[in-house]
Amino acid sequence: MKFNEKMIMLRKQHNLSQEKVAEKLKVARQTVSKWELGETTPEMDKLIMISELYNITLDELVKEENQEKIVNDPNNTNSQKLAGMTIKILKGIGIFIIILVILYVFLMIIGLIAFNSFKIENDSTTVIQTQEEVEVYEE
Repeated sequence: MKFNEKMIMLRKQHNLSQEKVAEKLKVARQTVSKWELGETTPEMDKLIMISELYNITLDELVKEENQEKIVNDPNNTNSQKLAGMTIKILKGIGIFIIILVILYVFLMIIGLIAFNSFKIENDSTTVIQTQEEVEVYEE
């Protein structure tokens, strides 16, 4: 809630007119009207008087609720944004490394299969040659 909206709400909660508020704060009624319209804002001494009049802290009077949430948002600090970006980068690098490892294992398996089939073909040829030689010697 904005300051001017708080001024209206607080005045109405305390059943005060703009004239009564102006009288208590020692300002003109038009000044209170300008505060409530958001055209101007009171100086520090008047803010203190307003907070005392309505029995609230200066923070409650001046701070906007939305601003407070943004300031207190744990993801809003630069170091935490940097940490979040770092985590995303590390996750990306991790995924890239995992893909490389899977690709490496896949290629190794294909290589082993190809090597084994080549070895089997060579072994069977040798066996066949050995059998032919044996047959030749037996004759």
